[in-house]
Amino acid sequence: MRSAKILPYCLLVACSLVSASQAPRTTATVTLFEGARLITGDGEAPIENSAFIVENTRFTKVGRKGELKPPAGAVRVDLTGKTVMPALIELHTHLGYWKGMVNSAENYTRENILDHLDRFAYSGVAAVLSLGVARGDLEFQLQDEPHPGAPLLRTAGRGLARPNGGPGAPMRDTPYGISTEAEARKAMQELAAKKANFVKIWVDDRRGTVPKLTADLYRPAIDEAHKRNLHVLAHVSQLADVKDLIRAGLDGFAHPVWMQEETDDELIQVLKQHPKVFILTTLKWGNRIGGRPALLDEPLLRELHPAEELKQVGDELANAKPDDVARARSAWTGRVLPSVAKLKAAGVRFGLGSDFGGTGIGAGFLGVTSHMELENLVAVGLTPAEAIVAATRNSAEILGLDQLGMVAPGKSADFIVLDANPLDNIANTRRIAKVYLRGTDVNRAALRAKWTGKRTTSP
Repeated sequence: MRSAKILPYCLLVACSLVSASQAPRTTATVTLFEGARLITGDGEAPIENSAFIVENTRFTKVGRKGELKPPAGAVRVDLTGKTVMPALIELHTHLGYWKGMVNSAENYTRENILDHLDRFAYSGVAAVLSLGVARGDLEFQLQDEPHPGAPLLRTAGRGLARPNGGPGAPMRDTPYGISTEAEARKAMQELAAKKANFVKIWVDDRRGTVPKLTADLYRPAIDEAHKRNLHVLAHVSQLADVKDLIRAGLDGFAHPVWMQEETDDELIQVLKQHPKVFILTTLKWGNRIGGRPALLDEPLLRELHPAEELKQVGDELANAKPDDVARARSAWTGRVLPSVAKLKAAGVRFGLGSDFGGTGIGAGFLGVTSHMELENLVAVGLTPAEAIVAATRNSAEILGLDQLGMVAPGKSADFIVLDANPLDNIANTRRIAKVYLRGTDVNRAALRAKWTGKRTTSP
């Protein structure tokens, strides 16, 4: 396979092609990328030997090599042997709490949130939804600011739960504590005024340990949200609540119930009656439950985290209780796999949501876990092409970012250059050569140096 090559815009009589990884950065605003296998994100067959033009921050033309004529002076980038796909859209993450291997509210700072966004940028994620555990107005401020080289930030602000309910520590104190219909409606009014992108509600008693939102509270909350053009996602744990939430007008699910209950025929019928409802699979470690030693050998993880952090997580995985591992694996085969098969057959729309940045072993592995969620989507029955559509076009549509999610004229030039084809093996989405956000090459070498002290990719 040949290395990616670039032809700089210059007035020299003779210019030679050089490796893209060695080329100096250019300020040119028009670039022709050619030669790659192009996965556009619409589910159609890839374009072999493709060509596409990026002007400033947008795709302007997409076709085949030799068919597109670039403007005079355009930079030419040779991607022969590479695969290009749209950058991912992550719909379920919690920013700011993890620093190193410490999960704490004290870590919730501007600097740490921006560092987390850098980790997503490094991993080829174009937009991130921070889901329901914001502190103060910091995330609202950050989403309105330009952050070159970082993904777009969208936030749900504070979610809604019963007092002392909702998320686990150290995020337990962040939601609005709702006990009355008036409080539910007021919270939605405040979130709309702050321009929240979504609202998260917790309809979960965490196995009887905390109070959960009941129908007399979440129904008026959903109603008020829709009056104010807000969409609502639910964290839910019981099948009966899932059905009632759909009937109440819920827009989508941040957490399915598959680890506790299998999808039944009644739910499938309810979903068919409400075809716009979407599901974020949130499979987390999925078929890696219990921790395979190979998990921590992921090159992308080694580029994002120093060795001592990986060792700490490895030790925690090695000490997992055998009974817990057995239960998780039984749930995977006995409930998760058949449930997803039923949902897929019913035509349910899936999005990408990894739920990292919260609690649990390895929850601080932000960025790479979006790719692991892609692998889990395939493990539960989606094809690689279907998983990519869920993580790109579908997720962009769910978040209301119509400029993202596809390689197509007029869309934002957010894409990943890969060393191997993810349609052959979905794990190849982690074999990243380059990331471009809004038409600009992300300086991944500098980010690696910041996190691990290494400027070159680990072997």
